[in-house]
Amino acid sequence: MLILTNSLTQILLKQLFSHKWLWFLLLLLLLVSCASSRLSTLKKTVIPQLNAPAFNEQFTGFLAVDLASSDTLFSVNAKKYFTPASTVKLFTLYTALKTLDKHTPLLKYREQQDSLYISGTGNPAFLHPYFNDSTAITFLTNYNTILLSTNHYTGEKYGPGWAWEDYPYYFSAEISPLPLYGNVLKVFPGKPWRIQPKFFKSAIATIDGAPTRAWNKNRFYLPLQLQDTLEIPFITSDSLVLQLLGQKINKKITLSEENPPTEASILYGVATDSILKQMLAKSDNFLAEQTMLMVSSVLSDTLSFTLARDHVLEHHLSSLRQPPRWVDGSGLSRYNLFSPESMVTVLTQLYQEIDTTRLFSLLPRWNEDGTLDEESEDFRHHFLLAKSGSMGNTYNLSGYLRTSSGKLLAFSFMNNHFRSPSREVRTRMYSILKAIHLEY
Repeated sequence: MLILTNSLTQILLKQLFSHKWLWFLLLLLLLVSCASSRLSTLKKTVIPQLNAPAFNEQFTGFLAVDLASSDTLFSVNAKKYFTPASTVKLFTLYTALKTLDKHTPLLKYREQQDSLYISGTGNPAFLHPYFNDSTAITFLTNYNTILLSTNHYTGEKYGPGWAWEDYPYYFSAEISPLPLYGNVLKVFPGKPWRIQPKFFKSAIATIDGAPTRAWNKNRFYLPLQLQDTLEIPFITSDSLVLQLLGQKINKKITLSEENPPTEASILYGVATDSILKQMLAKSDNFLAEQTMLMVSSVLSDTLSFTLARDHVLEHHLSSLRQPPRWVDGSGLSRYNLFSPESMVTVLTQLYQEIDTTRLFSLLPRWNEDGTLDEESEDFRHHFLLAKSGSMGNTYNLSGYLRTSSGKLLAFSFMNNHFRSPSREVRTRMYSILKAIHLEY
């Protein structure tokens, strides 16, 4: 046993509490005290707002975590399950960033004698009105005999739990293994109208007050006075793909009954980040669903949302303490169930595993009016990088918050089962997030 004499103790204490150490300890205590004081002041501002009557009339979850210290600032129903709506796209983002290369897979192909066998990878950019990727068109024009396989997609045209009455709206475009033109008919106003693809010109009629498309066939109805550009999902089929693609390359394409070619080469298309950025900025359900199919095409010869989901949950997100009910890539389904804690977990892993310059360039900016338009807004004074998610009686927001003192937080703010207008919910959320920005 070591026994310290009084003189030895005095020497050690004198060395320990030299001027350098003393000033360091005093500074450390001051910083801890200031941080504690700021958080105490902040809670006096935020907690009464979270306890306001308006929040008591809905189901609310809120979790905010300091990414540097891992300290939890606020936690309200953080482990409970909520309908997430389009905040599910953060999980789709994570899945894509952990799986896809710099450029997206566009086609799988194999040359055999004089024939080219091809199969789709689910890539949504092929002739899409926004991306207008014609890489595959240039490639296919070099071959005379082309055989297309489509029997490797195992899902349905719509995700589980999607609302059937959404069929004529752009946000409910069908899921398919080889989408063309974003699986939508786009009509531009003018005299005459301009349509894309022109293939559907004879299938358009004008009538006021009707749905923009027939329920069970590609028959489209436009108002007599078309003021805005319309995007109307068309019904996909193998025969339609053969016609649209064959017309585009001016060659006949044959449907192959065989499975997609094994040991196939991959033709790459647009940059992965260009699809992910557009998916988040516009909350594009079609891009999200097709992105999950691209992920599965990298993992196997099968196109399957389930395969992609199970892979990322098992290999990258096994630490989730509330395993989600995750049924689609877009969040369009009401079957999805996620907790605020799960959202913050995936945001934390994105921050730790992905280059932040790249990550922050993909995420949209947000304020009390909603997601900001990148082309028209000055972002220098905005402090929220976040993905919103909304549907009837639901408004959620998950992302990153930069405080005025330079701290970075990951947060998830989820609101379900309210009957007030979404604008009022956004205003209450923004007030709380702005207080955290200013006071922490």
